[in-house]
Order: sequence, then C-alpha cells, then structure tokens
Amino acid sequence: MPEGPAFAAQGVYQFHHAHRVPQERDTTRALRTRVRRATGIWVGGPPGLYSFMPPRHLYIHIPFCARRCSYCDFSIAVRATTPVDEYVTALRTEMDGLRGDLDGTILDTVYLGGGTPSRLGGLGIGDVLAAVRDRARIADAPEITIEANPDDVNDMAVAHWVAAGVNRVSLGSQSFDDAALKWMHRTHDASQIGQAVNTLRRGGIDNISLDLIFALPPHLGRSWESDLLRALDLQPAHLSLYGLTVEAQTPIARWADRGVTVQGSEENYEEEFLRAHAMMTAAGYDHYEVSNFARPGMTSRHNSAYWNGASYAGVGPSAHSFDGASRRWNVSAYSEWIRRLGVGQTVIAGEEKLTDENRVTEDVYLGLRTRRGLTVTQQEVGRVESWEAAGWAVIDEPRKDPRVRLTATGWLRLDGLATDLAAQRGRPLSAA
Repeated sequence: MPEGPAFAAQGVYQFHHAHRVPQERDTTRALRTRVRRATGIWVGGPPGLYSFMPPRHLYIHIPFCARRCSYCDFSIAVRATTPVDEYVTALRTEMDGLRGDLDGTILDTVYLGGGTPSRLGGLGIGDVLAAVRDRARIADAPEITIEANPDDVNDMAVAHWVAAGVNRVSLGSQSFDDAALKWMHRTHDASQIGQAVNTLRRGGIDNISLDLIFALPPHLGRSWESDLLRALDLQPAHLSLYGLTVEAQTPIARWADRGVTVQGSEENYEEEFLRAHAMMTAAGYDHYEVSNFARPGMTSRHNSAYWNGASYAGVGPSAHSFDGASRRWNVSAYSEWIRRLGVGQTVIAGEEKLTDENRVTEDVYLGLRTRRGLTVTQQEVGRVESWEAAGWAVIDEPRKDPRVRLTATGWLRLDGLATDLAAQRGRPLSAA
C-alpha cells in the first residue's frame, strides 16, 4: 500500500503501495472538479506550458498479491504463483522504450510498489533492479525502496534485496490486532510484523517504514493507541498512517451495501488522527506530510519528490509518469499490459497536458499537504488569517514573505481549504 497516498494514480496522484489504504485516491481530480465548478475553469486539456525535466525518480509497479485486501481498489493481480519471468521480461521491454527519457539522467530514487513487490522473492527483485541498471544510471547514494508484506520477509530474501541495492523497506503492517488483520484480509498476523523488522535489521536494512490504518469500524474492538505504541516499540525510521475509506468495487463496499458498518465515524477519524499526531511528535517523529511521519533525516525521498512537483518515470501496469509538461499513465490490467508489450503496442492508456490552472490546483494542494506549507501573497494573507484564528493554520512571516502551513487540525480540512485557495487563485487566471 502506498506511502504516500494519493491521487488518481501512482506518483503525485497516488500514494504507493497498492496494498495500503487508498485514502486520498483521486483527491486532486476531485479537487479540480470543485475548482472548475466554483470558478468556471476547466483544468485539463490544452497543451502544456511547462518545460521538460528529465526524471530523477523511477516508480516500478509490481501488481502481484496473494489475496485482495478488503479495502483495496488498486491495480493488482492475484496469483497463487507469481509469474516472475513473464513480468521481468515484459518490464525489460517497456523500459527499453524509455531509454531516450532516461539517457543522461541519474536516478536518485527507485521505488518498487504494488501490489506486493516482495511476492517476486529475493531473486526476482534482483532481476528487476538489474533491468533498471542496464538501462539507466543510479546515483552513488540512492534511496531504493521496496514494499513488502511481513510474511514475505526472510533472511534469504533480505540478503538478495541488499545485494541488489535495496536500502529501504516499506512494510505493510496495517495493525497489530489479529482480528483486525483478518477482517482486512491480510495474509500475515501481528507477531510477524516484529519478526520481519528484526529480520530486516539483521540483514542490514534499518531504514524501515511501517503502515498503519486508522478509523476501523468499532465492532472490531481494535485499540488504536495500542497499535501506535507497538509500532513505536519497534522504533521504525518512518510511519505512514492512513484513514480507512470505502472505495467502490471493494469487499468492504459490498459489505456496506448490505448494511454492515465498515468504518469508524467522522468523529472517530478525527480523534484517531489527532491522537497519532500527538503520540508520534512526542516520540520525536516529524509529521512532515499529512499521512507521514519520520525520524530526523529519514523522510521518504521518493514520495517527497512527488509532493515537491519533481518529474518521475513510471513503468508497470497502471504506473504514471510526469515530465514537467504532461502526465501519462499505463493500462491498469496486468493481462492487458502483458498483451500489448507482447505484440509491440504502446502500454500508455492516456495523457494529460498541464495548464496554468492545473499548476495552480496542484501547487496549492501539494503545498498545503506538506510541512513546508505554501507561499501566499499579501492579498491572500487576509483570507488565510481566518484559518489561523480557527487553529487550522500557522502563517510564517505574514508581513514579509508569508507562508501558510496547516496544523494537524487543518489537515483534517485539507480538501476544503485547498479548494478555497485554489478557486481564489484561479479566478484571475480564467479572466485573463
């Protein structure tokens, strides 16, 4: 599941880790729709206005899972046996078509997301990263992340991962409560989380991120505080916390249609989010993005690149790429991705050219979702002062170089505040 949740796809639009909760999936597209309705701006369509930037970040989507989690609507392929050779052969073919894009650039980060990349095993991950090195240069001190399920972590796999260059693992923990894990259709139990962390460290990987899900339905009886304490006991470098949402065509959506309670109340969501903020920051973690916490110096370099508007390349089913002027995305279904590569067809399913209005919307949303905040004009200070008075934001240097940063309480209102400010910025552009 993604660390970074998420927009309509991996990258700026989607937090990686398809086995994690797609908390903010399609958020920016929905935000664009609200801005259009408020201002009359249509965000999307005309030719892009921004120059090409060679990608320094590569995302590889590995869709395989042993089972679909109850909350998951990401692009996955459930397989009893993972077709490693078929996947790697197809990946090499797609990457051959990117040689022009990658030529002359040095990759600072490589992120293997899914799905469950650890389903490829140790040798499979090595083959994937060898395919990358055959076609692109990787920096001397890169961040190379794979997502893994606790039950896939063993000494032999970790040894192969480290030999291939992996130096960061995002572990799909989700909860330390066995009943909750069973309800989520997870394939591991709570005891395997700590075992996996110990195995990773024994094998030489200490840069470990844990995922946890909050706002679960009350009938499960899961203690959120207990989950947080058990996560802190493991002293991970990074944590990603996602609020459960109900997405169409998922098992929990079908349960909800039958009248079953499948998520906590809005009050419960807010309470657990703020409780996590308080506990994590008290323990020395930096709440550097709405869903992400890190020890000093241990933020996710790959996901931070998305939030900073950097260019990136994406390969694999449903992967997205951004070159500074346009965003494109691959076909979602694994079988169709394989078929097209096998007959020499493009796997690109669509493309969107960025406009000034696109950039306004995304700059506002991405700035407000991170700790760095968003630079605002003197004219906008008056508007955001009401946010500060409500405890939703802090304005730095209001009279000189104003920058607004949302508080934890403000992040709970991120969509509304971003829509408000983007709409205000959009009106002069549309009238110009």
